[in-house]
Order: sequence, then structure tokens, then C-alpha cells
Amino acid sequence: MADFLTEYLAIILFLGISAALGLVLLVLPFVVAPVNPDAEKLSAYECGFNAFDDARMKFDVRFYLVSILFIIFDLEVAFLFPWAITLGDIGLFGFWSMMVFLGILTIGFIYEWKKGALEWE
Repeated sequence: MADFLTEYLAIILFLGISAALGLVLLVLPFVVAPVNPDAEKLSAYECGFNAFDDARMKFDVRFYLVSILFIIFDLEVAFLFPWAITLGDIGLFGFWSMMVFLGILTIGFIYEWKKGALEWE
């Protein structure tokens, strides 16, 4: 039985330390955080305009365009990491396929830039 526990001692120690650290990180904000935050900090901020105005008010669509562009280029990075790891296995075809993909994204980015979608007044 002692040999069995010796083999799993590192795992048990890791689980104990991670549980203790998790508990400390859950309790620490209640001890350290201020009790009376101001109203501005408690207000919801999601999309660049006040949430409690008229539902028919006009809003700036450029905020959404910038967020969509961010998602597109974030997905580009998500494709680049696996491609970079497997580049030795996929060969020249995989390299040029990614270059075409990056070229299309670059053309789209230049188009958005020229149309002024990234301008914020």
C-alpha cells in the first residue's frame, strides 16, 4: 500500500495545492475588494451607448464593423497556429494555400481601410 501511495503522491500533492489555491483565489476578493463601489462601476457597458435610452434611437454601426473585423482577424490567427505547426507535413501546396488565404484577407483589410470603416470620429 505504501508503494501505491508513493507513486501517486505527486498527483495528490498537485490536487491539494490547486484546491487550496483555488479556494484562496475565491475568498480573497471578498476580503480585499471595496464594499461600496460607485454607480458608474455598477452600470452595464456593452456596446458603446447607454442601455437605458429609447429603443428606437440611432446608434453607430461602426462599432459593430470594428468588432466584426476583430473577430475575422482573430480567426485568422486561429488558422495560422495549426498551419505553422504542420507546415513541414503539408508541403508546398499548404504553404501557397495559406498565402492565398492571407492575400484575400489583406485585400479585404485594404478595402475596409480605403472605405473608411476604421475611421472613428
